[in-house]
Amino acid sequence: MAIDATWALDWIARSQVVLAENRERLIDLDRQIGDGDHGENMDRGFSAVEKVLSAEPPTDVPGVLKVVAKTLMSTVGGAAGPLYGTAFLRAAKAAPEGVLDAQDVAALLAAALEGIQARGKAEPGDKTMVDAWAPAVAAAREIADGGGSPEEVLDAAARAAADGAQSTEPLRARKGRASYLGERSMGHLDPGAVSSQLILAAAAKAGRA
Repeated sequence: MAIDATWALDWIARSQVVLAENRERLIDLDRQIGDGDHGENMDRGFSAVEKVLSAEPPTDVPGVLKVVAKTLMSTVGGAAGPLYGTAFLRAAKAAPEGVLDAQDVAALLAAALEGIQARGKAEPGDKTMVDAWAPAVAAAREIADGGGSPEEVLDAAARAAADGAQSTEPLRARKGRASYLGERSMGHLDPGAVSSQLILAAAAKAGRA
């Protein structure tokens, strides 16, 4: 499996499907500690992205990710649009135009995390999407540095993101709307971490049968 434009297009197509399937779940999670629009926003945003990509597919990974970034920024409301938009924009800048190797994939994910943190100022443990992305990046780097394949890097990132998203349940929110709830934010999964988990899982499945 080559990590190239075909993979990137499949990644986003799979993300659109899984976010649509989990729309109501994300809405429910966000109702518990936010304003309840995360599922709707993510579904709308990635549906718009998929429409643009289907009409005129870019021929390299940076091109695909730039379309994702720009479309999300213009169609997704709340905090998710700027956060995910910045993540994909930074990832686009980090990705080479040709086929990506394991180190390239790890660098792409790391750049996305840097974008999220630059925009949202969150750290691990703040009960945000960073709690999914930070362990994903750490796992990706470990596999890449150990000589693993791009597929192994993506698999490790997806597993770590799932664990990271689950880890947000007992946390007290320190950023965003959920932080206003104080201790009442505890006992709930962070919706941004869950949508991040879904997107990173889609990245690992992309390009495979």
